[in-house]
Amino acid sequence: MRGPNTGVVKGHQTGDTRRSIGKMLSSSKNYWPSFIISTLLLIASVVFTIIAPTYLKELTDEIANNAVAKTIDLDKIKNLGILLIIFYGLSAILSYFANFIITTSTQKYSRDLRSAITKKINKIPLKYFDTHATGDTLSRLTNDVDQIATSLQQSMGMLIQSVFMLIGVLIAMFITSWQMALTAMVSLPLMGLFLLLILKIAMPQFTKRQELIGKVNGVVEENYSGQLVIKCFNASNRVNESFEKDNTDLQHTMIKAQFCGGFMQPLMAFISYVAYAAVCTVGGVLMNSNAGITMGTITAFLVYVNLFQSPLSQIAQGLNTMQTASAASKRVFEFLGEDELVPDKTDKNLFSDPKTHKEKIQGKIDFDNVHFGYEPNHEIIHGFSASIKPGMKVAIVGPTGAGKTTMVNLLMRFYEINSGNIKIDNVPTKEMKRAEIHDIFGMVLQDTWMFEGTLRENIVYNTPNVTEEELQEVCKEANITHFIDTLPGGLDYYITDDSSISGGQKQLITIARAMLRKAPLMILDEATSNVDTRTEELIQEAMDKLTKGRTSFVIAHRLSTIKNADMILVMNNGNIIETGNHEQLMKQNGFYASLYNSQFAFE
Repeated sequence: MRGPNTGVVKGHQTGDTRRSIGKMLSSSKNYWPSFIISTLLLIASVVFTIIAPTYLKELTDEIANNAVAKTIDLDKIKNLGILLIIFYGLSAILSYFANFIITTSTQKYSRDLRSAITKKINKIPLKYFDTHATGDTLSRLTNDVDQIATSLQQSMGMLIQSVFMLIGVLIAMFITSWQMALTAMVSLPLMGLFLLLILKIAMPQFTKRQELIGKVNGVVEENYSGQLVIKCFNASNRVNESFEKDNTDLQHTMIKAQFCGGFMQPLMAFISYVAYAAVCTVGGVLMNSNAGITMGTITAFLVYVNLFQSPLSQIAQGLNTMQTASAASKRVFEFLGEDELVPDKTDKNLFSDPKTHKEKIQGKIDFDNVHFGYEPNHEIIHGFSASIKPGMKVAIVGPTGAGKTTMVNLLMRFYEINSGNIKIDNVPTKEMKRAEIHDIFGMVLQDTWMFEGTLRENIVYNTPNVTEEELQEVCKEANITHFIDTLPGGLDYYITDDSSISGGQKQLITIARAMLRKAPLMILDEATSNVDTRTEELIQEAMDKLTKGRTSFVIAHRLSTIKNADMILVMNNGNIIETGNHEQLMKQNGFYASLYNSQFAFE
């Protein structure tokens, strides 16, 4: 579901562009030596390109001055021709190696950005994912990063080479003929004016394009994951209409962006051609007025004018491409700049040796006046207090939105409490490392998560040094041995999105995964939801084995599954309103009894 922060940014100011480019430069500092080397190679390439027309001038004058008298020095012409080939050849080779270095560096840089985003995902609080579309985040990881790499690869070498070419050509033009050089330079202010105007118009369109790409990707991801619901409610037409609107907006924005960007180069080319014609006219006049201008001078100057035109067009194209990189980098660095989890206050494991600390956990849990809200001014847990003895099976029940799942998320430090304390064996969780907390808990969730790989890999997941005997025993305890025997390859059966594994079977697999972890504390969140009665019995049996001897928290809407709990915490609106076991709470004939009776009224 798309959150409130997934809308399209309406504008992109010049300051944003500068900041985006500044962040790209700062984050790519490891590759500056490569960029410096490529810059030096490009400068050398430009030097060879600029020197070459001087030999072309000599070649032209030799032919023009001696053609009529038929006294042309063929050896001189041959040598000049060879020099021209060598200079242009060296220029091409140096340019190739420079661009190869740039391509390699930009691809490594994009790899670093993807790694940074992936690491960032593991550092940001869960509340970020509550308010941002998955597709938009994935778009930043893939489309935007690829756009940065492609744009930098295409524009960086072009801009560097073009700028130095422009400077070098201007110097060469003034050395050759200052009159014709001034004629050519008349076009520069006009080019600059049009360039700034186009950039001002184009930049918001490029920014909006990247934002809309993220939005469309979010909609596609949302529709893909919700196909069952969409079909069930016959909402395909509504979904298609909504998507077509976003898709059409993207189409129109891309057309505008490409129009603005594409208009830049032909406009610059037109102005350059006008300058080209003006130079030819002035050169002809000077040659006829005996101003020391020869046919070779005009030929060389025309080459310079052509070289002058080319970098201008390339600069325009490069700036156009950099706009895309700037818009994409803005989205990437927005994500990388998101607030991260509060750092751990300690770098030590409070429960001694990490290899043995699980065995030393007694399992005493205390909630001491816990207050929490997802938003600062909207508290949903109001002074929650409870004391759980080691080995107790605690059930948390209540209507939707009562705060059940929130409590276990706070226990796991997925969210930070506003005030109060949560203690494990009298140690406040906020003084523990998150990794240590997560290591002493096993979790079985309603939404079973399976990754592409073998069944064995899915069960063993990140649990080291698992023997085949342990794995077989866990499968037996979790009631999946028979199911495994029916699969081709057994534990080596390869699971994909197309694998026909039911929800109940997946749930049993996740229970086996939790069993293998041997964590002293256990959390089971809606673990029996959406399964048939027979499968529920298997899951319940496996859960009873899983929680035996462990302090465990069971969150369930099916109250029949928690009748044997040592303690039942009844929650409503973020508060504990009743406490006791099943028999005690039924005798009270209060909120719990009402919930229980409403579920079994028709049995």
